[in-house]
Amino acid sequence: MRKGIVVTAKPGVEDLAAKAEELGYDSFWVYDTPMVNGDPFVGLALCAKATSRIRLGIGVTSPALRSAPACAAALGSLNALAPGRVVCGVGTGNTARRTLGMKPTTMAALERFTRQLQDLTAGRPTEYGEGGRTRDVRFLHVGDYVNTEDPIEFVVAAFGLQAARIAGRRGAGTISFGLLDPAAWQAFAEARTAAADEAGVRTPTASYVMTSMHILAEGENPYGDLARDSMGHVAMALLTFTADNPAFAEGLEPEEREAVQRLLDRRGTTATADDRHFVLYENYLGRIYPQDRDLIVPSLVDKVGLVGTRDDLVKRVAALEAAGIDELVLQPVLDPEREMADFARLL
Repeated sequence: MRKGIVVTAKPGVEDLAAKAEELGYDSFWVYDTPMVNGDPFVGLALCAKATSRIRLGIGVTSPALRSAPACAAALGSLNALAPGRVVCGVGTGNTARRTLGMKPTTMAALERFTRQLQDLTAGRPTEYGEGGRTRDVRFLHVGDYVNTEDPIEFVVAAFGLQAARIAGRRGAGTISFGLLDPAAWQAFAEARTAAADEAGVRTPTASYVMTSMHILAEGENPYGDLARDSMGHVAMALLTFTADNPAFAEGLEPEEREAVQRLLDRRGTTATADDRHFVLYENYLGRIYPQDRDLIVPSLVDKVGLVGTRDDLVKRVAALEAAGIDELVLQPVLDPEREMADFARLL
């Protein structure tokens, strides 16, 4: 199992990237959520100058955030700084759009955007449209400006089979957040492979899952404060998504649905309030507040985080690898450098 690190984009992120490279990590990612975090391309440009080997990932961008030419220019510029080390995740913008009070974009737009980025970053022309007008576009100056020679790896954010099929048709990999069910990943792999076969695509692809990890000390409570603080940001992301998208609650356990309602009450909003995005995403993907620990119910600890003894975690990671996951991307939030060192020894 390969190993990666994901963090929020902010000044100093390059120091963590250099440390991750020193510890032998395979990739270093930053989130792309404009109204929550700093700009990922700025952050990764700093990381590119501070590292020489580790792959640098955007996790993930969306056609609802940037036009294809603007995003391709950013990717090509990053590829000029870190040739052949760039990974671009693309998705519908489930979080990035909702932090704007908007809905995610469509699967059709996601597939079109992925194709446009693949074309442009490889130096090929692609169509670009505004309103009723469509024109072919391509980079007019390369070499000193953008790198279109070294390949960029693309991965599609998947929470369902439709996205996995898009990944297959586009010869892209898959990436998901907090999804640790081996059966789901096996289904993704089957859907992606079938779509790739139908499209005649034979590009090698990889699967990534973003989550968190906490290695329990001897006798430590897996549902104690330290465990919840270590993985609570992933669980809170699920609760926040559900609070903003109530239909998703049907797939949750009763105690998880109760936690969603407590979150809404605590933030002083409702699932239908027009301004709920101002409060629901407070401290998003940061270390949880102590007063929110009760929202991280035991079933969420078990479901979306990797919490256990060293032996337990080795077995869980092996099961994920057997299900088709190639790389485990972890977000440390308590003491990132120490946690990265602990994870590196385990993985």
